[in-house]
Amino acid sequence: MNATNRRTDRTRVTRHIIMATAERLYAERGLTAVSNRQIGEAAGQGNNTAVSYHFGTKTDLIRAITREHGDRVENHRASMVAAAAGSADVRTWIACIVRPFTEHLNELGTPSWFARFTAQANTDPAFREIIAAESLSSRALVQAMDGLNACLPALPLEVRVERGDMAAHLLLHAVAERERALAEGAFTPRATWNDAASGLVDALAGLWTAPVGRTA
Repeated sequence: MNATNRRTDRTRVTRHIIMATAERLYAERGLTAVSNRQIGEAAGQGNNTAVSYHFGTKTDLIRAITREHGDRVENHRASMVAAAAGSADVRTWIACIVRPFTEHLNELGTPSWFARFTAQANTDPAFREIIAAESLSSRALVQAMDGLNACLPALPLEVRVERGDMAAHLLLHAVAERERALAEGAFTPRATWNDAASGLVDALAGLWTAPVGRTA
């Protein structure tokens, strides 16, 4: 291996360490509470500007973490969406939204921090748009939502939007809470991520297909 390749490998390893450390600290403390200096120190980087050197701004670092996981989730979802093509079953499309996320968390093992990191980012006004933009860039997620919406043609637009927000909130915070419980060795209602996904599909199917009440 020549010197250029060795430098490239060292850079790749350093970036990975910084990203993993940042993800953990953000998940545990929140995004605004953690500085680039703290991340660099926790990652064992002697240079206080290491994070900025490798990633630029905090926004760039958060986007990099989101994309690294998002690519793997997208691969799972693309396969499920392809298999679901033409389905008129609400639960099938909800599964295409839920299970790629939980399958990725299962692959990460315990402890993991991605669900809590995403929940922290999603509740922070300064960074919520990053998560939203990355979600909208997921072709498979857009296809899954299109498939779900096609199953619910009579649902009024305002109710559709409202329930979409509710569903996203429930999914994100349910998996973040389970991830936290697993990391702490605490009780979880479901034994596996697969079982947890089944429970979420049940709950979200109930949410999406609930009757629409009359407004006063």
